[in-house]
Amino acid sequence: MAVADDLDRATDSPWDWVAEQTRTYIGSGGTVGHESNGVHTLILATTGRRTGLPRRTCLIYGTSGADFVVVASKAGADDDPAWFKNLLAEPSVGVQAGTRRCTARARVATPAERADLWPRMAAIFPLYDEYARKTEREIPVVLLTPRD
Repeated sequence: MAVADDLDRATDSPWDWVAEQTRTYIGSGGTVGHESNGVHTLILATTGRRTGLPRRTCLIYGTSGADFVVVASKAGADDDPAWFKNLLAEPSVGVQAGTRRCTARARVATPAERADLWPRMAAIFPLYDEYARKTEREIPVVLLTPRD
């Protein structure tokens, strides 16, 4: 079960550029890497579904009320990203958005929520629409509800 404290000890993404961005973000306490050209990113810590160890990655996010919203795009790949598979197995996650840290509960948006949230997320990061055209799968939209 990932919690906010796992953000400091989690294993980084295997994608080098994501891992570097994540380390810079965490190392700065969230003051570097949170915003770039109007796009905001957060660090998500999940529990590895096979290892039980904390994993972290950096993701673009939006908001819906008090929830953070992320997209499991994997750049339009035909399979879901590992972080998404992890949170399906264990929905307790750690989140850092800027300098704010919290433990959150992850859930996949309902079809009605997704219909509202997808265009909002694509407005934040227009490549999401391109990614959706590249794959047969429906790219999941995930809500992260802070618990603390």
